[in-house]
Amino acid sequence: MASTNVMLKTLTASSSKALLGPRSIAVLARQRRHYTGDAVAASSSEVKEEASPQTQESWLWVDSVFPVSLGRLDVRSYIGYAREDTLLERLRTLLSTVNTHGFKLVSLEPHMKDGGVFVKFRYSASDTESALDSIVEDIRKQVHSRGGVPSWCGLPSGEVWLVKGSPWREDLNRYASVVLRVAFDGPDIPEESLYRLLRPFGRIHEITPPSPVPAGNLRFAMVNFLRLRSATSARNTIHALKVPTSSSAFTTLRTSYARPIAAHAVRDYIASHPRIFLPVLFFLVGTVTYAIFDPIRVFMVEGKMNDWFDYKEFTVYKWIRANTIDRFTFTASSDSEAETSLAKRGVWKERLEAEAAIKKYLTDMPNTIAFVHGPQGSGKTRMLSTLLKESGRKAMVIDVGELSKATSESALVSGLASQTGYWPVFSFLNSINNMIDLASVGIIGQKAGLSSSLPDQLKQILEVVGRGLARGNASHKARREREAKQAEQEVIKSKEAEALRERIQEGLWHDGRIDAVCGNGVMSELGVGVERFTEADADLPPRAEDPNEDEKGMGERIAEDERKADEAKQKQQRPEDLQIVESMPVVIIKNFESKGGGQRKEELLNVLAQWAANLAENQTAHVIVVSDNRENIKRLAKALPSKPLAQISLSDADNASALSFVEQKLRDGGMDVKFSQGQLSYIERLGGRASDLESLVHKVRSGMTVEEAVDDIVTRGVSELRKNAFGDDIEDAKSLPWTREQAWILMKQLSKQPEISYHEVLVDFPFKGDETPLRHMEHAELITIGTVNGRPSTIKPGKPVYKFVFERLVGDSVFKATQDIAFNEKVIAASETIVKACEQELLVLKDVDAGTANWWGSKRAVEMRANYLLKKMRAAEQKVENLERENAQLKKTLANARR
Repeated sequence: MASTNVMLKTLTASSSKALLGPRSIAVLARQRRHYTGDAVAASSSEVKEEASPQTQESWLWVDSVFPVSLGRLDVRSYIGYAREDTLLERLRTLLSTVNTHGFKLVSLEPHMKDGGVFVKFRYSASDTESALDSIVEDIRKQVHSRGGVPSWCGLPSGEVWLVKGSPWREDLNRYASVVLRVAFDGPDIPEESLYRLLRPFGRIHEITPPSPVPAGNLRFAMVNFLRLRSATSARNTIHALKVPTSSSAFTTLRTSYARPIAAHAVRDYIASHPRIFLPVLFFLVGTVTYAIFDPIRVFMVEGKMNDWFDYKEFTVYKWIRANTIDRFTFTASSDSEAETSLAKRGVWKERLEAEAAIKKYLTDMPNTIAFVHGPQGSGKTRMLSTLLKESGRKAMVIDVGELSKATSESALVSGLASQTGYWPVFSFLNSINNMIDLASVGIIGQKAGLSSSLPDQLKQILEVVGRGLARGNASHKARREREAKQAEQEVIKSKEAEALRERIQEGLWHDGRIDAVCGNGVMSELGVGVERFTEADADLPPRAEDPNEDEKGMGERIAEDERKADEAKQKQQRPEDLQIVESMPVVIIKNFESKGGGQRKEELLNVLAQWAANLAENQTAHVIVVSDNRENIKRLAKALPSKPLAQISLSDADNASALSFVEQKLRDGGMDVKFSQGQLSYIERLGGRASDLESLVHKVRSGMTVEEAVDDIVTRGVSELRKNAFGDDIEDAKSLPWTREQAWILMKQLSKQPEISYHEVLVDFPFKGDETPLRHMEHAELITIGTVNGRPSTIKPGKPVYKFVFERLVGDSVFKATQDIAFNEKVIAASETIVKACEQELLVLKDVDAGTANWWGSKRAVEMRANYLLKKMRAAEQKVENLERENAQLKKTLANARR
């Protein structure tokens, strides 16, 4: 025990002597080094008791000369190999200036895997311990005074250490780590002693004491350093160091690197900290998605907008089709071309105002949304297609009707991505994320947040689509600017060519190529001596026979030149805003209505409305929303409350326009038909609804007469109306947002007159002030509600042909009797309720009259109330009797129909 204390004091003294220099103290403080007051180890080679000086050898370790290799793929090691000779020569020069105790450099042995160099040296001293301390101190002073240890990166940060053990320059695939494994070949060393031994090399995080090991293996402690350089210095200086223990024996230290994290540590951490790991994982996945996939999706949206991936727009496809299929087929004019010609002839005069409004919207900076509404079949989609084709604008079409057919949220998301060009889309991940959230609820008691709701997914897609539209807008603008610049350059070139031709004609142009043949200097006179240079030398133009005609022609040419110059100037000075507007994309949202679809469709419409408002406010694109019903504008107005929407209404054509349309369509199909007065009256039954007129044209082309075609359209309308308005059966009728009685009373009244009063319908049974069924029937296109000064005023059939459909439906005696009986039963039940209520109140009035008979004036009030109730009860009773007699007659009608 005494020998151990002596040894510890000796090492403590040697460590303190090595730190006496102020330069060393400052440097080591800057590097966060720490030297304990006690030392714990001494090399057997340092214990020298000879008093006379003699030559001895020892080792130094110089760290950070080369990069510490972290693996086989660490490319920094090649930099160390390339600079090896230079660094070793600089280190040799630096160490050769030290002469303390006869210091003499023997060799430099690089250990590049650990980033340092072993320095072997000789010295002469009688006191080995103090001599080595002095040598290390002087070397450190010399190194720091010269700027530090030479390093591979040019930033000196290394240090010189005395090797207390034995150097081991191994080349195994064991790479440096901050965790040092210290094995004890002998008794265990206490944790305090191990700390004092290793702390001078750098800050220590943790020391794991030895644990039981199998028989025959060395016990070991794990030392976790803060810095990698500290671990490499400690490993190369104390390997094979013999440390005295309490039993007067020595323990040899065997050092090696250990992996900083065991293979199961990550798994254990994930299992132990899911609340931390899962949000971090979600953040990383979102970051990767945003950094990698979103740029691809923006590019695909831009390609979808510009038809980059549509093979029909490829030049090769067009050439092949023009030289194969189109040569052997006779293609008729398209519907859009036919509609354009019809519009020019005034056949579609009802659309001219709507077309002008849309053109005005498309030629101005977008600051609001254009809402195009009109009854189904009025030609909204065809009109927009024609206008876009004429203007050459690119459009993205989102069909809400197709999206509402999706059977699941993933199908809806995939459908929206397909329509907008959003790719790649991983819709299946949402199902996996939902499963993870369910599992996380069972593990940590809450959702991990990986899954997202349907509105969030739709917003994410539309946000990327918006960026793609903005990028396409910028590319279109750049392309148009290039085209304008190219056109300007072509104008300049044409002017220069014209000026050159004029100089050639006047004989004033000199060809410089003649100089190459005739030489230059004095010899160049041969090349230019016969040429003219000034306008005075120009040839006069041939004299015209008529001076007046010559002057007139000259004046016309001058005027033409001035006109062309003005046009070119106007073209060059075209406002930049016009180029921006023409380069903007157009977004068309079709079938924007809440009819059917459930909650998913409501969420889709809300997200689309907000997205359309953002596009308009940011002036990213022109947004046109197409709907069959004017009521759907409320959702858009809520999303864009600060600006009024541009409402564009399409109505049915009048009789003259409808007749002109049918004649023109039949004429385009090769049929020149002259309609009789009776046929004209049949055509007028269809009104101006484009879909019905198109159906009439197709039926007539197939061989049917006008009367048969119209009758077939009316018959089909009766079947559709009976199903849509009344349902197939009682259960089907319960799912309708209106009752059969409400639908029947409207059809019965509209079959007799073209329109009825909106408020008069609401007053009586079966509506009783409830406007909701009327709105639902308008959405179903059974009726059309007309407005005056913004308020509902009249009710008309949903389509012009529905007037005759209602007449035929009411004319069906069996159906009429069935519906009238059901309607009368409802009225009878309501009237009987009134009678019973009057009877109950009359009984109450009888008691009131008996109790207040002596009061002056009370009998008069009771009589007045009783008379009122009696009149009301009499009217209700009379209505019940009349309806009962009417039902009896209707039942006879049904009985006769069964025979």
